[in-house]
Amino acid sequence: MALPTHGANPHYLYEALGMDMPSSYVDFSANINPLGPPSSLQEHWSRLFNSMIHYPDPHAVELTKLLAYKEQLSEHSILVGNGGAEMITLVARLLAGKKVLIIQPAFAEYAESCYAAGCDVSFYQLQEPNWELHIESLRPYLQKNDAVFLCTPNNPTGISFARESVRELIVECEQANCMVVIDEAFYDFTEDSFTYAPLLAQYKHVMILRSLTKIFAIPGLRLGYLLADAEMIQQLKPYKPHWSVNAIALEAGKLCLTEEIYVEKTRAYIHEQKQKLFSFFEEYEFDVSDSSINFYLLKDSKVKDSTAMLKFLLSRGIIPRHTYNFPGLDGRWLRFAIKSKRDNEVLMEGLREWRKQHSTL
Repeated sequence: MALPTHGANPHYLYEALGMDMPSSYVDFSANINPLGPPSSLQEHWSRLFNSMIHYPDPHAVELTKLLAYKEQLSEHSILVGNGGAEMITLVARLLAGKKVLIIQPAFAEYAESCYAAGCDVSFYQLQEPNWELHIESLRPYLQKNDAVFLCTPNNPTGISFARESVRELIVECEQANCMVVIDEAFYDFTEDSFTYAPLLAQYKHVMILRSLTKIFAIPGLRLGYLLADAEMIQQLKPYKPHWSVNAIALEAGKLCLTEEIYVEKTRAYIHEQKQKLFSFFEEYEFDVSDSSINFYLLKDSKVKDSTAMLKFLLSRGIIPRHTYNFPGLDGRWLRFAIKSKRDNEVLMEGLREWRKQHSTL
């Protein structure tokens, strides 16, 4: 059985590896807010629950208005959907049969959706350990493609690419008549919530993917949106199924957009926990990516790949995300989300035990 291609649902990983799943475990493979959903969702749950008896608004008018105000964009430049995954699928269908370049390492869904849409998919591999975006070497590829996918902050590395490099990529793509799809699913976790959305007014060939499920810890509701020029949004709408976003998700989204203090607390918490974790990794000689958000890549440079460490941690109920299906990483790294203080301590203790047993490798 092949290893699962996404985080979460850890029983599939144990099954694929032929391992028994412990009754108690901590799942570091899902990159959602460790603080959990905002308390307002529980406080207003009766109203959310009652919304189930009505068909949802297929145009998500109220949520779109709130997003337009938040992003300082026209309502016609926003399309709400069933999580970031639906947005990726819609973009892939729009690009059906065209040439698409994916800058790797990257979320596997880009390639899967583009292949399903009959796109001619190629890849440009960034080099570890810094995974820097060098436009000079990337430029020749832009002339040969109709669209390029870039994930920043990046999944799986957690790195935010240099802003000037991304802006240069946008300019180069405009000259090459190449669309740019920027995935900002985790931008909320960066300390300054930096976004390329203000550039949409100037560059009509840019689309930005967003997710509300990560920062607000509501992946079970599935809620995301896309920002783009109004004409581009109109081209995408026919591909979107009617009522693809359920009524509870729409109501929850409206509540979440008011949670500014919650988001600020999240950033402060992530920053604090990341400092503790990264100091530990340095002390125990683990390599870690220069993440700007709520997850990171980690490896033990004393071993060739991470399989042994993956199984070691899994046997102790510590569940990382493998990287075998990320081209360029090929299993050498493991990805971990930042969790609660207690869970992060469990991880450090597990890695301390691993290092004790493998210090002479």
